[in-house]
Amino acid sequence: MHQRPTPPTVTTGRRRMTRKALLAASALGVVTALMAPVRAGAAPAPAAPTAATPLAANGQLSVCGRQLCNASGQAVALNGMSTHGTQWYAQCVTGGSLDALAQDWRSDVLRVSTYVQEGGYETDPAGFTARAQKFVDAAHARGMYAVIDWHMLTPGDPNANLARAKTFFTAMAKKYKNHPGVLYEIANEPSGVSWSAIKSYAEQIIPVIRAEDPDAVVLVGTRAWSSFGVSEGSDESEVVNNPVNASNIMYTFHFYAASHREKYLNTLDRASDRLPVFVTEFGTQNYAGEGANDFTMSQRYLDLMKRKKISWTNWNYSDDHRSGAVFKTGTCNGSTWAGTGVLKEAGVWIRDRIRQ
Repeated sequence: MHQRPTPPTVTTGRRRMTRKALLAASALGVVTALMAPVRAGAAPAPAAPTAATPLAANGQLSVCGRQLCNASGQAVALNGMSTHGTQWYAQCVTGGSLDALAQDWRSDVLRVSTYVQEGGYETDPAGFTARAQKFVDAAHARGMYAVIDWHMLTPGDPNANLARAKTFFTAMAKKYKNHPGVLYEIANEPSGVSWSAIKSYAEQIIPVIRAEDPDAVVLVGTRAWSSFGVSEGSDESEVVNNPVNASNIMYTFHFYAASHREKYLNTLDRASDRLPVFVTEFGTQNYAGEGANDFTMSQRYLDLMKRKKISWTNWNYSDDHRSGAVFKTGTCNGSTWAGTGVLKEAGVWIRDRIRQ
């Protein structure tokens, strides 16, 4: 599906009573008591979130039926952005850029993408874990949720990185076990592998997370680059008929509007009638995040997701030269992040949709 080219060089209800009580007492959120402390070396943080922020207003999320729901049991849809690979574009995730994302864009969520291969996690597990935590902490400090994305891409079988995933998610779940602001995305885009193999992987990783963090929402990648199998000739029925044996989970769907047309849109519509779905990645361009924007098709997807309260994060919050990166090339070397002057065409469009 989104076979990302190499960038240029350069329910459960088992929440601990202390956390339950705090959340129940703060549907509008006094989240300072819930915030895990920012570790030394994290990005400078502004004042603690107020009731105006998405995190403060909604608190601990959970899956209720086919919806993502807040601490009060109301269905919510998070809208926001995904980082690019943090081995390449960490310079685009700064205090200033995240201030703009939270305040100017009014984003609910930041997806923090830790690539496993391609110069990512496997080259420095401790370093990339610390980097992911720094960015998650910075999102929390600005009142946004964070999706912790294990960005396995090549090889397409998530089981190839099973041991690494267990190590990474153990560390992340230990740190955020008392924080309501995380969702764990355990396999970005499985490909060339059966749904049963992906399901087996999920049923080994989810208990690792649950051992530390019993009730955060877990996001499970689907077959064929998270297309519910469509990109490899299948459809959502394989998941509907053989779901992951775990509660409080959602399944991910990715699309790139210039490449993925009616068949994909209809799959998202059908699948979300039967399963809880979170669109953790999409673009207005072709499947490589390149080429012309198709805003007409993109709007059809967004209209569907709005109507069905499906959460989404757009790819990507960087200044990569491709049309799918929201910032003009060179922006991340500067200090101006807010407004539309620093944005490409896709950035202007998606910022407007998030602000709506």
